[in-house]
Order: sequence, then structure tokens, then C-alpha cells
Amino acid sequence: MQLPECFYRVSVKALVMEGENRFLLVREDNGFWELPGGGLDFGEDPEQGLRREVSEEMGLEIAFLAEHPSYFFTTINHKGIYIANVVYLARFEHLMFTPTPECVEVAFFTPDEVLAAKNMYPNVTEFAKIFRTGSR
Repeated sequence: MQLPECFYRVSVKALVMEGENRFLLVREDNGFWELPGGGLDFGEDPEQGLRREVSEEMGLEIAFLAEHPSYFFTTINHKGIYIANVVYLARFEHLMFTPTPECVEVAFFTPDEVLAAKNMYPNVTEFAKIFRTGSR
């Protein structure tokens, strides 16, 4: 399938913080770590999409979701597809998730821990670089 040059898969992600320098990642059953959230469906509102993804992948509800994204960046994912990542500051009521193939473990990481690890998706590594520099 040939995609136009302007095509990006849009992904909505939750930035759940622990302190000022640690953010939540979820480990998928393939061993790779990812920010909570996922692909935005066609015609879907970003906030609704993020709530849906967190519910489907973690069995959790979002207690707080920022009105506007905190980060927006593009990268190429592990499949070679260009993706646009829209990252919203969020809080969950708790972290007692329901395991699924897309979430078998949760943990908080610093940007340096992400950059030193080998099992991070490319967008997570890119996000850690941006987060570390304080760019938005």
C-alpha cells in the first residue's frame, strides 16, 4: 500500500508522572516498553481515544486528563511507519491494572534509564530525549 508523503499514524499517549523526573511506561508481552495509550481511530476525539486505549490496554480509568497536549513529536516506529505522538499529562486513580498483551507490567522510569535500556520502542526513546532537555 502506497501512503502519501503527508501521512502519519497518530498515537495518543498518557504522561503519568512520579515526582518531577519519572514517568510511567507499560511493558508489552513482547518485552518492549511503551507510554500508556495507543492509536487514534479515524474520526475519534483525542481525549476519548486516550481514555479508550487506557481502558482497553490496562483496564484503568483516567482520573485527570489535561485539556491540551504537553508534547507533540514525530518519529518512525519499530515497523518503519511514521507516527505522530500526542502526549497528555494524566493521572490514574490507581495502578492496579488488568494484564493484557499490551500491558503485562508497569514501572516508572527516568529519561536516563530509558536511554540506557535496549527494550524501548523508538517513540519512547525519542520522548525521553525531548523530556530530558525540557523541550515541548
